[in-house]
Amino acid sequence: MQPAQPGPDHPEDPQTPRSQPGAGGPPDPAATSGGVLGARPLLVSTFHGRDPDTVAGSTVCDVTPTKCQARTRLYRDGRLELEGFPVADISDYLVDEAVTIWLDLRDPDRDDLDVLSEEFGLHPLAVEDAVYEHERPKLDRYGSHLFLTAYGARLDMDSGKLATSELSAFVTKQALITVRKDDGLDIGAVVERWDASSDLAKFGVGFLLYGLLDYIVDGHFETVQSMDEAVEGLEDQLFAATPQSLDVQRRSFELRKSLVLLRRIVLPMREIVNTLLRPDLKVVADDLMPYYHDLYDHVLRATEWTESLRDLVTSILETNVTIQGNRLNIITKKVTGWAAIIAVPTAITGYFGMNVPYPGFGKPAGFALSIATIVGAGLVLYFVFKRKDWL
Repeated sequence: MQPAQPGPDHPEDPQTPRSQPGAGGPPDPAATSGGVLGARPLLVSTFHGRDPDTVAGSTVCDVTPTKCQARTRLYRDGRLELEGFPVADISDYLVDEAVTIWLDLRDPDRDDLDVLSEEFGLHPLAVEDAVYEHERPKLDRYGSHLFLTAYGARLDMDSGKLATSELSAFVTKQALITVRKDDGLDIGAVVERWDASSDLAKFGVGFLLYGLLDYIVDGHFETVQSMDEAVEGLEDQLFAATPQSLDVQRRSFELRKSLVLLRRIVLPMREIVNTLLRPDLKVVADDLMPYYHDLYDHVLRATEWTESLRDLVTSILETNVTIQGNRLNIITKKVTGWAAIIAVPTAITGYFGMNVPYPGFGKPAGFALSIATIVGAGLVLYFVFKRKDWL
């Protein structure tokens, strides 16, 4: 099958610099900008799932023309029939329209994807996006297939930083090809989710895509929930008896940066799932629609929750500044009150310290009278200031 040519259904993305398809060598990092996420190198770290060499071990291919690790599964008439079969046999199985194939590639390069490009009719622009990192989450439509980019996410509760894992997928009529660029997304958990809903396997590629997206969106939801817990802890720090202004400010900025990045990951998922629901794509069967609508609802909830947390973190930052100003005012007020009290004995002793005779001058009774005056005046000022809440 020949690769689809560019046309009205799949225009080139003007925001993404392109190199010539088929060019040798690794992609230039400076030319891998992919829109929102590619505008800045924000995705500099990832998280790690289970052991990538052993997870979903039954699906790992021993024979593959790719240099990267590959996994395969074959469903026939809604039943799991084969796992871990050679990648080269995929074309033979696809002759049967009752067959649905899943192929997973772990960190492939351009040569690995070129091996499959002609086999599945993959568009060169989609292949290029699958090789490059930091593409924005999206769903592109080509003549013979769809191309999906999405991100898994996880929050580090200690630092407040967000770690991400990028995944690309080619969606054809009979096959789902997933391309993982790191070990962050636990592909074994996706396989387990498919096995737990095996009654839906009769819906073919739509079933496989639903299980994959459902796992990703649930991860977004768990990440937002973790951020909510982190924000609650931040609120406790904000009103702690011992001031923690610097720590609160640092933590707030980290969470705000993580929320901005999470929003860039979660918000496009709404458009991705909404596009998949279009009947003209013929990806989602009618009986599978309720599951995608439920998925869409989860995406909306995660998006709205993220937005509310951003507003809350902003409020915490503003409240922290206000609290610091109030504490400074209270401290200034107390220092001024005590300075006024101390000024009384200073004035008395300073005035009579100029050898000016006063009642009882040179007598013990006069000394006692001066001490009593100093203490009495200080106590009067103390109680007056205390009553006015100046101390």
